[in-house]
Amino acid sequence: MVTKQREELASVPVERVVGLVVHGNVDVSSALLRELLWRGYSIVWCASSGRVVGSARSASSPNGIARVRQHVASESGHLELAREFVGAKVSNQATQLRRNARTDVTDPVRRMREIARSCSSTPDIPSLFGREGEAAAMYFKNFPALLSPDADPAFADLWPGRTGRGATDPLNVLLNYAYGLLLADTVRAIHACGLDPHAGFLHTATRNKPALALDLMEEFRAPIADSAVLGAINNGEIVVADLPQTLANRRLGEGARRTLTASYQRRVRQELTHPVFGYSVSWRRAIEIQARMVLGVLDGTAKRYTGIRTR
Repeated sequence: MVTKQREELASVPVERVVGLVVHGNVDVSSALLRELLWRGYSIVWCASSGRVVGSARSASSPNGIARVRQHVASESGHLELAREFVGAKVSNQATQLRRNARTDVTDPVRRMREIARSCSSTPDIPSLFGREGEAAAMYFKNFPALLSPDADPAFADLWPGRTGRGATDPLNVLLNYAYGLLLADTVRAIHACGLDPHAGFLHTATRNKPALALDLMEEFRAPIADSAVLGAINNGEIVVADLPQTLANRRLGEGARRTLTASYQRRVRQELTHPVFGYSVSWRRAIEIQARMVLGVLDGTAKRYTGIRTR
């Protein structure tokens, strides 16, 4: 049961729950925590800004040997996985531009396609980051072209280019929040298949970052998080006034947070045909399927990892 000030907001049978992601100042009863952990489900806590704060998982989570192999592979490196994470990400960014840009993006899309293909033969991780950076620069340079002419023009006028933590313009604040939602879903999916979110193959676990979750979410940034942000803005659901500025900071207002969360939830519930298995799945389910494909590579049941590339 979900309640606020003694008013029941929602009620969901526990049999329908496969994990819990909590945002903001929300309390979860110890009875529910115990029940979820007994069932082997994970709980992820996030700040109201969308930043992942922490998570809990059952002490009897599956695939213990695979986690050992994951840490060994993380330490020694797994270039094949890293190549596919970056290649799929760049490919999906190119598709986002090709489908939705309102200016001529023929040249950047062509170059990004070349970069995506070249990832399969990139010799090392630093070179992969170089290719990813080149593609990201072209993608975010053209990002305002993805905004509708009917959207609040201040989003494009205030856009300084891509900025992560500490962003002060409204569009980056929305993107950062959406990426936080995506990261939380990815952490939950990784827990569900028994892997460790912190032992990655592209990103490192320095500063205690959930490196594998950051790896896995790369291919989903454009089709899920970016699409959710663009949908909310282009539909007129969010305007710049919904993100008030206090001194040098831009704050995501409660209304905008609810609206963007709803847009994100709509997006992850939409379905696609999985490129490897050929059946229809939601985007949220696709994240877990990809996590299990990583597991298959680690435990030897899968020959290779194949990222999801939109067309």
